[in-house]
Amino acid sequence: METVAVENPYGLQAALEQGGIIAQSVFGILVFMSLASWFIIITKYIDQRKVLSEAGELEKKFWTAPDLKTGASKLDKNSPFRQIVDDGLRAADHHEGRLTDKIDQHEWVTMALNRSNAGISGKLQNGLSFLASVGSTSPFIGLFGTVVGIYRALINIGLAGQASIDKVAGPVGEALIMTALGLAVAVPAVLGYNWLIKRNKTVAEKLNNFMSDVHGALVSGARVAPSAPAAPKPAAK
Repeated sequence: METVAVENPYGLQAALEQGGIIAQSVFGILVFMSLASWFIIITKYIDQRKVLSEAGELEKKFWTAPDLKTGASKLDKNSPFRQIVDDGLRAADHHEGRLTDKIDQHEWVTMALNRSNAGISGKLQNGLSFLASVGSTSPFIGLFGTVVGIYRALINIGLAGQASIDKVAGPVGEALIMTALGLAVAVPAVLGYNWLIKRNKTVAEKLNNFMSDVHGALVSGARVAPSAPAAPKPAAK
């Protein structure tokens, strides 16, 4: 005996068809916001993971080099840590060439490193404001679809003269679907925003500590890697 598939008259597809351009527009906006939010969450996580991984290798790659320039060459070209070192070296060279009598080297290098660190932090923050906006606005966009669905249900009741279930089930189902979609978009965006902000604080601490160490090496002129201790002399017999 063959089973006949019955199309659900109260599903998402039916709700979009019955809701018309308004329901379809709300659905499209929420889908776009959801996809953009997940894209930001995933790409920012990858960026943060890369920076934290590089921070764990600094002791082996950078601080074992004889000087800052050699250490920087061992880092990835797109590494934020290399950007800090390169900016610090440029600032030190610029000071020696043009600003010796005008600005103290310590102050000039500090300004350059702070600007570099601020630029990197700004890049890490890119996209997070969008997540915050999605988390705060998507429930209201879904609520707009809800209001339209309820309004259509009331119109159907008025035209029919009675509140029969077949007249209001479609619009009310559409309203509930829009509410659920708005929440489904908002919750991951809010959780992702808070999670990425927390991880950004950890990244910022790593960058600040590295910047301070590079600043000390630039201003003091000390070697990056300490000289190997001299071998102890054999005891006299």
